[in-house]
Amino acid sequence: MIPGAGGAAWYWHRVVPMLTAAGHTAIAVDLPGASPTVGLREYEAFVAAAAAGEERVVLVAQSMGAFTALGCCERLPVERLVLLNAMIPAPGETPGQWWSNTDWPETEDLADVDRLFLHDVPPEVAAAGAAHQRPEADIAFGQPCGFSRWPDIPTAVLAGRDDRLFPFDFQARVARDRLGLDVVALPGGHLTALSQPEAVTAAILAPTRASTSWSAP
Repeated sequence: MIPGAGGAAWYWHRVVPMLTAAGHTAIAVDLPGASPTVGLREYEAFVAAAAAGEERVVLVAQSMGAFTALGCCERLPVERLVLLNAMIPAPGETPGQWWSNTDWPETEDLADVDRLFLHDVPPEVAAAGAAHQRPEADIAFGQPCGFSRWPDIPTAVLAGRDDRLFPFDFQARVARDRLGLDVVALPGGHLTALSQPEAVTAAILAPTRASTSWSAP
């Protein structure tokens, strides 16, 4: 389970116990997003180490975590991808290029954390999360995603209906244009695993019926 920008494994802390209770081994990987010298290649190594020895791996990635997940697909026996409010990458694309390449509908102020990210997160969860917040250093934004073609792996794209950073219609268009997939609509905003952990868990456990058909962005 790969977090988004900042890399805090805590993002998944409400989902991991539910997956464990369902009989699965759920590992949330903590990534040093604030480090100015650690980028996507190192993130991939962290994920590969966390899954070492496993014969069947499901990668679940939130937001910018998709750039790490795709770079891991040739390093691990991945049988399924689950992308949540994700920056779906193109081969060789950097996270910094993704915004303009996808025609992201720019929001007014990325620094407005309460409006963009915490509007639907329970207050007690948001308060606890303050200790886990950290920035994403510039290095990863300039590095290309580590894959040359989309892997032939069943993929589910989950999108929050109330995501204010990546609006639902925008996510649906990117998933359709880049992967030929329809998104699975979930309640909640960008931090859906914190606001709607039951819905996220159910979607992760649901069978993935569609595989991808890559289109150039």
